[in-house]
Amino acid sequence: MAMKQPHVVIFPFPLQGHMKPLLCLAELLCHAGLHVTYVNTHQTHERLANLQALSTHFPTLHFESISDGFPDDHPRTMNLEFFITFKKSIRPHFRELLKTISLKAESNDALVPPPSCIMTDGLVTFAFDVAEELGLPILSYNVPCPRYLWTCLCLPKLIEDGQLPFQDDDMTVEITGVPGMEGLLYRQDLPGFCLVKEADHPALQFFMNETQILKRASALILDTVYELDAPFLSHMALIFPKIYTLGPLHSLLNSQIGDVSRGLASHGSLWKSDLNCMTWLDSQSSRSVIYVSFGTLVHLTRDQVIEFWYGLVNSGHPFLWVMRSDTTSGGPQIPAELESGTKERGYIVNWVSQEEVLTHKSVGGFLTHSGWNSTLESIVSGLPMICWPNLGDHHIVCRTVCQKWKIGLQLNENCDRSNIESMIRTLMGPKREEIQSSMDAVSKLARDSVAKGGSSHNNLEQLIEYIRNLRDHN
Repeated sequence: MAMKQPHVVIFPFPLQGHMKPLLCLAELLCHAGLHVTYVNTHQTHERLANLQALSTHFPTLHFESISDGFPDDHPRTMNLEFFITFKKSIRPHFRELLKTISLKAESNDALVPPPSCIMTDGLVTFAFDVAEELGLPILSYNVPCPRYLWTCLCLPKLIEDGQLPFQDDDMTVEITGVPGMEGLLYRQDLPGFCLVKEADHPALQFFMNETQILKRASALILDTVYELDAPFLSHMALIFPKIYTLGPLHSLLNSQIGDVSRGLASHGSLWKSDLNCMTWLDSQSSRSVIYVSFGTLVHLTRDQVIEFWYGLVNSGHPFLWVMRSDTTSGGPQIPAELESGTKERGYIVNWVSQEEVLTHKSVGGFLTHSGWNSTLESIVSGLPMICWPNLGDHHIVCRTVCQKWKIGLQLNENCDRSNIESMIRTLMGPKREEIQSSMDAVSKLARDSVAKGGSSHNNLEQLIEYIRNLRDHN
């Protein structure tokens, strides 16, 4: 019976925010009995925590790693040159791995069938060429906010309409021509590669072409709730043959495998969580703590670190702040009043299990970079947000959160301590009831979607059936 199950090869882009949701999806497919090979680069594979525990719980989940084509000491800085080179350098290694997996499956004693399809995220476009060369269907999982993907798919039209490149430096001008995003998209919300003076700029052309490649996918998988994003999903359905909304993925996994998912949540992380912070949270009053995390990619200047620190201390609220070792270059000189204020009501950690923190009874608000994974986790936990967007899809997520859904407040880009203090006091005080009411409604939509009969629950069943049919037609 196991030999008849499909075999999905999943390859995320080697960043924590891309790897985690695709690992959730891998676990969901394995829970349904499918075989999954989850592929990492050597560098990320070596850092992942306790993969053996995942393989033990999901016997059909297999891990492989390949070279990304760079020397070990390469900095792997996420710039245009890296993306272009990465796409070329890793392709032959991925092709070779797929051939090896297929050859192993042909042996008489093989326990794992040959690949039925490939599933990658939107930054792993080189896999499309490999999949088509080997005659395998490819499914694309989109990591950023779906509204961001839709905006990027519409960039050629924005160029055609003369809205890109910008004719002046006024970043408050509304962008029109992206159906479903009326009143919710402005120049300042577009990704950094749009901030160029020429339509043929290499960065704009590269990322725009990368997005267009996704149209070749057999199906598109989105980490969102259909009911939240229906207005523009109908437009995307005209481009993609099949769309499956499975969000919030981490919540869908929790609903499928129960409490055991909490114990597995930290596995597959590139950072080790500080468990002592949970004891500190236990000692705080209900809904009193502001949790602060800017994800894995955002870097702060030393001045910004100090401004946030003063804002947190001066707010008078207890705070738990995730400050990665690489958050800023060099350690800022810490004024004595910050050190004493932190000892009195703060806790700073290098990394935490965010899902656990957000669901803790003492946490009352989330100061976030507006990454899509973090936003979904906050929605499931019913926590109002203070948004400080930085890059990629953050600005579109922030505007949706603050203006469309009204479940958060936006912090000024040029943050200063008084503004940060004021925002925290507002979120945790006079605005709390109003924002919490909106959040409760959005959170219920998300939780209902992953329950039996919900849109995401049903879409997962349909996706699994679709993959099984792919196997039958191969």
